[in-house]
Amino acid sequence: MTSSVLLSARNLSVRFGGVLAVNNVSFDVERGEVFTLIGPNGAGKTTVFNLISRIYNATAGTLDFDGQRLTHVAPHDVAGLGIARTFQNIELFEHATVLQNLLIGRHIRRRAGIWSELLFTRTVREGERETRRKVEEVIDLLSLQHYRDTLVAGLPYGVRKVVELARALATQPKLLLLDEPSSGLNAEETGDMAFWIKDIQRDLHVTILMVEHDMGLVSRVSDRVLAMNQGEVLALGAPAVVQSDPAVIEAYLGSVDDVESLRRGPAA
Repeated sequence: MTSSVLLSARNLSVRFGGVLAVNNVSFDVERGEVFTLIGPNGAGKTTVFNLISRIYNATAGTLDFDGQRLTHVAPHDVAGLGIARTFQNIELFEHATVLQNLLIGRHIRRRAGIWSELLFTRTVREGERETRRKVEEVIDLLSLQHYRDTLVAGLPYGVRKVVELARALATQPKLLLLDEPSSGLNAEETGDMAFWIKDIQRDLHVTILMVEHDMGLVSRVSDRVLAMNQGEVLALGAPAVVQSDPAVIEAYLGSVDDVESLRRGPAA
């Protein structure tokens, strides 16, 4: 029987020298949900992402993905398990086209050996057709047809963000890690991003774990939210519940007295 939990973190801690960046963090991500990490800068959100991506090793605790102990997996094997990631700072091949970037992202699904590739066997040809078909489906889903043959270097920033999302989807992930998908986007582009995220969840049945600062986007797309501060968990639950939690408000805005002084304005 398949568990409803796709990703499980238990008592995760990471220490860099004398700095405890993540301290005893636990959470579960259910299959098919959009689960979002929020918190002020330095809260430890991206560090958690880097643990899942195996960029960092946990000092303590465990990560399990789809029934497998993730903390024992080599970084170069993570994508093959079904985990894809976008970055806050876009990581694309700028002098390749949109289509070529997506085809590169798809390469982890290739199964043919080197001799089959050299001889271009029937299996390789069928795999190439399947690769093209899957990539074109992603292009259609994210309305990138107009840009498919355009070099990434010539694209507006907002379109590049969508292309990076598309490349991650081309790997057919079970879990999609979105690192601040609205970063650098205007209000209209952020609205489009919310639309794509819900489409990916609903139509592709991909589970999404997101780090995000835009509370409007968080509220629109998230099923559950985990708030962090200084490497620790502050609150976990529905977006509205977490955003109204006093500890979360204090982490973002300061104490109740600080907020009241802001409302009153400077003393005469």
